[in-house]
Amino acid sequence: QVSTKCRGLWWECVTNVFDGIQTCDEYDSIYAEHSVKLVLTRAMMITADILSGFGFLFLVLGLDCVKFLPDEPLIKLRICLVSGVMLLLAGLPGITGSMWYAVDVYVERSSLLFHNVFLGIQYKFGWSCWLGMAGSLGCFLSGSLLTCCMY
Repeated sequence: QVSTKCRGLWWECVTNVFDGIQTCDEYDSIYAEHSVKLVLTRAMMITADILSGFGFLFLVLGLDCVKFLPDEPLIKLRICLVSGVMLLLAGLPGITGSMWYAVDVYVERSSLLFHNVFLGIQYKFGWSCWLGMAGSLGCFLSGSLLTCCMY
């Protein structure tokens, strides 16, 4: 075996075994035939990103130190509550997508090892998987705390 392949949600990388040089390419097209798991995981991660972005934007607008609606403290509290709900909702698809991908990688790798099959394709837990889990957990916990404290 001269090279190994490594797949992720967005990229496919090939590593030369002898010199360790790695080249990564995006998948051919987002419209190409992909598995349902891959498409759903991508959709969950994109949804989590969009919701958390809006949640943090609302959180900044709800801060007391920001000069947005300075004479309306009740509205600012409601903006913070909306931010908490959005962060809470952003954490759910993020955690689900990250964990689903991680469990799928583990199950596929275990089944290939169990059946003693080597296809030259490796699934690894990269930094993006761990950061996705940590970020989603952070969104979920901060949204929970913000929602409970504002309610």
